Amino acid sequence: MNLKGKRALVMGVANNYSIAYGIAKALSDAGAELILTYASPVLLKRVLPIAEELGAKHCLECDVAKDYSIREMFNSVSKLWDSIDFLVHSIAYAPREELNAPFHECSRNGFLTAMDISVYSLVASLREAKALLKPGSAALTLSYYGGSKVVPHYGVMGVAKAALEASVRYLAHSLGEDGIRVNAISAGPIKTLSSAVIGGIGQMQKRIEKSAPLARNITLEDIAKSALYLLSDMSSGVTGETVYVDAGMNIMAY
Repeated sequence: MNLKGKRALVMGVANNYSIAYGIAKALSDAGAELILTYASPVLLKRVLPIAEELGAKHCLECDVAKDYSIREMFNSVSKLWDSIDFLVHSIAYAPREELNAPFHECSRNGFLTAMDISVYSLVASLREAKALLKPGSAALTLSYYGGSKVVPHYGVMGVAKAALEASVRYLAHSLGEDGIRVNAISAGPIKTLSSAVIGGIGQMQKRIEKSAPLARNITLEDIAKSALYLLSDMSSGVTGETVYVDAGMNIMAY
C-alpha cells in the first residue's frame, strides 16, 4: 500500500510493543508522514527514539484529560500541517485497582476516570481535529472484546470500551456529512504495557490458541494491517464499524 503524501497523527504510542507503535510503523512503512503525541514530559524520553525510528519529525505533548492541552496540541499541528488524513487514537486508562476488583466495587472516581481518558478523549480529539480533517480522512480507535462480553478482571474498562464503540457509531454519523470516517478495531489480547495490569492475559492467550478458528494469537502486524485498511481508501465506504482482529475468537460460543 502506498500512502506517500498522507499525514497521520498517532496518539498513544507508549513503547515498541504498543498497538499504536505497530500502527504507526505500518503507516510509516507505507510512506505516510507522522506526528506522535505523548501524555507528559516524563514520557517524552520513551517516544523520541520511536519517532526517530519511524521518521516522525515532531512529537507533541497532549494530556487528553485536559481540554486546553488537546486544543493546544491541535493548534501546534495546524502550524505544521494544513490537514490531517489519518487520526489514530490508541489511548485508554483506568486505575489499576478498578480492573481486577469485582465491578460492583468500582469507585465513582475510577468509573469517571476510565470514561474520561478512554472514551471522551476520542470525542474531544475529533472535535478539535475537525478543522484539519478533510473529506476522505479517517479516524481509528482501539477497543476490545470486553466491551461486548464480560471478560474477567477487565472491570470498568469493559464498560468504557462499550461506550467507546457506541461513540464511534455516533461520531461516524455526526462527521459523516463532512466525509470523515470513524472506525474501531477490537483487537485480541496481546502483551502490552497496558494489558500487563489485567489478570489472566496469559490464560486467555492459551485459550485462544486452543479455541479460536485460526488456532493462534494475533500479532501487532495483524492489527496494523487491518488498521491500514480502515484508514486508507481501501475502506472508503466503511464507517461506524468495530472490526474484530482476534483470530476469530469473537464468533465462538465457548
